[in-house]
Amino acid sequence: MDPDALAKAFVEHYYTTFDGNRAGLANLYQEGSMLTFEGQKIQGSQNIVAKLTSLPFQQCQHSITTVDCQPSGVNGGMLVFVSGNLQLAGEQHALKFSQVRDHGIFKIKPIKTKMFHLIPTPQGSYYVLNDVFRLNYA
Repeated sequence: MDPDALAKAFVEHYYTTFDGNRAGLANLYQEGSMLTFEGQKIQGSQNIVAKLTSLPFQQCQHSITTVDCQPSGVNGGMLVFVSGNLQLAGEQHALKFSQVRDHGIFKIKPIKTKMFHLIPTPQGSYYVLNDVFRLNYA
């Protein structure tokens, strides 16, 4: 499968699962996986899912704008960068997430940055080795 198509399919699956059943993300991580969430490093599938399921918002909807990927290593790994909108339940405005900062006049817009490092498994699927999340205000 084309790496760009694979990255887009992974991202669609990840965010659909995140929005509907965060506990279902457990099979996308392994014990050596690491999530850096707002500077906090969390290792291992169970710990990562515990963090994601304990976030202060339980309902949200991601809308993906861009997915960029690069090959990583000789074993078929990929770095994936995602941007788009995150709408939290009960909030009027969506959070923007991307590497490009949007500086509005008289506004503060949160910007969410997300990066995945995907590694192939012997079974032909991928798991998340590294996952970095950071929310910034511009």
